[in-house]
Amino acid sequence: MTRALRLWKPYGVLTKFTDAQGRPTLADYVDVDGVYAAGRLDLDSEGLLILTGDARLKTRLTEPRYHHPRTYWAQVERIPDEAALDKLRRGIHLKDGPTRPALARLLAGEPQVNGEPLPARPVSIRERRAIPTAWLELTLTEGRNRQVRRMTAAIGYPTLRLVRCAIGGITLDGLSPGEWDWLTPPQIRALLANH
Repeated sequence: MTRALRLWKPYGVLTKFTDAQGRPTLADYVDVDGVYAAGRLDLDSEGLLILTGDARLKTRLTEPRYHHPRTYWAQVERIPDEAALDKLRRGIHLKDGPTRPALARLLAGEPQVNGEPLPARPVSIRERRAIPTAWLELTLTEGRNRQVRRMTAAIGYPTLRLVRCAIGGITLDGLSPGEWDWLTPPQIRALLANH
């Protein structure tokens, strides 16, 4: 039977189980043998990771050909207008080629999980009094290195904080940073069926 779990990866944690430099890793939060991250989040990104030992599920979640949706909340400098959001929706040309079109929308305020604002990050974001910030919700179907950050920077709105809030139908609801729980068989079947 396929085993998989969801974890809210905290800020400053590597998406692996060991680190020669002694930095925080997944091993500090997940004490389960035989599971590995299906995808990754950078050290300075937070949010949802799915861990599994099942090769078929890992492939389904990480191979670009499956167009598996991943949703992010990005706090950006300044407030993007519709023209900027449309660029994200059409796809951005990056150094490694054009991105697929993304779903993009401006949120009315700070996103919430479990009916509460996002927990404060242990290292506060860079804030400048004269420059407002805004939250975007972006859904991508590919997972290039630092893609959200590169996309928002390309349209002139650098990302200050990045939280992955969903992978397919799996969300952060019910978790806090550093917490994990097992996915149910119906959740796993839904991830395997997504295409």
